[in-house]
Amino acid sequence: MSKILVADVMTRNPVTAKPDLTLLECAKVMVTKKVGSLLIVEGKKFVGFISQRDILWAITKISSKKELSKLTAKEISPKKLFTISSQSTIEQAIKKIKSLKFERLPVVDEGNLVGLITVRDILNFNPEIYPELDEFSKIREESEKLGRIKQAKQRAETHRGVCEECGNLELLYPFNGMLLCENCRDST
Repeated sequence: MSKILVADVMTRNPVTAKPDLTLLECAKVMVTKKVGSLLIVEGKKFVGFISQRDILWAITKISSKKELSKLTAKEISPKKLFTISSQSTIEQAIKKIKSLKFERLPVVDEGNLVGLITVRDILNFNPEIYPELDEFSKIREESEKLGRIKQAKQRAETHRGVCEECGNLELLYPFNGMLLCENCRDST
């Protein structure tokens, strides 16, 4: 795996935007292309990055609709940009993605955007890279089963009757040796 390069698994034609595109135009492109982010390029030069989160942040922070309608992709793009070279190994990409806690990295050679590598690209290429993902899915499945068993036990323990606390005719649940309705059980 140390011989596999980013260039081998990256997305070669990522969705891009020009720096002067407004936030609304960026959002429309994201929806149309079904992507969560856009790479900002001037010609072929990589100059920025804008994600759905960046757009939402701008919407919540900018008070005036006039200001918001004029805001461009370049103005919202983070100033510090992280990239990776197409000649980096997959192992280097994984380390960088993990350390930065990003899901994607622009692939840039000599300042020019040549692609995008995502966690999904890496996992699609070699799912064995993260054997713990299988373990996490098993843990999640077991946790869901335990939740369903708990709900089934609660259903089996309930029956209709008179609440020992309030005297109402309700579904009753055993609680501290008493049979209580849901309201009384929750308020105790």
